[in-house]
Amino acid sequence: MPRIVEHPEEHTAVIRLNIPRSEIRTVMGPAMRELYTSLKAQGISPMGSMFSYHFRMDPDMFDFEVGVPVAEPVEPNERVVPSSLPACTVARTSYIGPYEGLSKAWTEFNAWIKAQGHEPAANMWEVYIAGPDSGSDPALWRTELNRPLIILASAPVPPRTQP
Repeated sequence: MPRIVEHPEEHTAVIRLNIPRSEIRTVMGPAMRELYTSLKAQGISPMGSMFSYHFRMDPDMFDFEVGVPVAEPVEPNERVVPSSLPACTVARTSYIGPYEGLSKAWTEFNAWIKAQGHEPAANMWEVYIAGPDSGSDPALWRTELNRPLIILASAPVPPRTQP
């Protein structure tokens, strides 16, 4: 069930990617392996599930970070850098099913956000709660969808940039 929640800032370790949408399947897995290898070499354990943070919704190009929350700052190492998920008001829901259904889930979720009278910001993120690593049946995979909201009484959540 979609809901509006306050999300606290979360420190993360990420790799930023800017790729054509068609390359997501071939790029994301290796990036995550690189990230986990870098964290292990630094003695840092992830403090939550893998996520992808998109700086904007674009049907053709994905400008995003893949990452995990961490309790302590990560040292930059090749493509792995420290970052954070922003403190902000978000619309949040869960999608259960194969990754191929995420586009439709986002369309329905964005319609719900607007029907509730909210204005979504350009950025968004997905948290992969249960996926291929937790079971081979895609019908059981669970992805949390998060869309920051523009709060009209204050400034919108600014997009993040890498240093």
